[in-house]
Amino acid sequence: MESINVIDAIKGRSSTRKFLDKPVPKEIQEKILEAAAMTPSGANMQPWIVYAVSNKEMLTKIGDAIIAHIEAGGDVDQFIQYYPVNWINPYKKRRIVTGAGLYKLMGVDRHDDETRQQMWFDNYRWFGSQTVFFVFMEKELINGAQGPLIDSGAYMQNLMLAAEGYGLGSCPQGSTTEYGKIIARVLDVPENLALLYSVVIGYEDKEAKINTYQPARVPMNDTVTFVE
Repeated sequence: MESINVIDAIKGRSSTRKFLDKPVPKEIQEKILEAAAMTPSGANMQPWIVYAVSNKEMLTKIGDAIIAHIEAGGDVDQFIQYYPVNWINPYKKRRIVTGAGLYKLMGVDRHDDETRQQMWFDNYRWFGSQTVFFVFMEKELINGAQGPLIDSGAYMQNLMLAAEGYGLGSCPQGSTTEYGKIIARVLDVPENLALLYSVVIGYEDKEAKINTYQPARVPMNDTVTFVE
């Protein structure tokens, strides 16, 4: 297939929220995972442990368990605290603007809590994709340390860029981090592992309106200081 420039891949990818009902061949999954495995890590720890799930029944089972937990009024059930405990500006404002922009695009009123919740539940239906990479880590590696988490963030980015290189869409999911313990139980992973996040990959539905949404990025001067 035609190769893609790495800069184009970085600038061109965005979170896909609607996929075609088309499986990603295992050989392509393997190539994506092989590429991401080249991610550098402190002391070459390579701390990521991946469960690559393409079993529809299992994905449905995981999603059902999370949605049932939420609908029953259950709290988040996570291994790590993904979102800030105390949101401060400008980050709080960016979060609000991003969410409002998505709902506006889809014509969902800000008071329509039911539709908003169903859109959120799409996270746990994997946006129609048939493949999800669940990334775990040994709990002991993050017992008082953050380096392995940083390394695994780089790994997640490389998963998505590799997927882009194979013509696939992707979406990183902090939404699953919040229910990592539920996912671990359903997948029956060893108790020494903690879920960090998941990445959905698949063939983008290019006709889906929701996939046109691209949140704005702040100007470079807001985040970068040049010292010359």
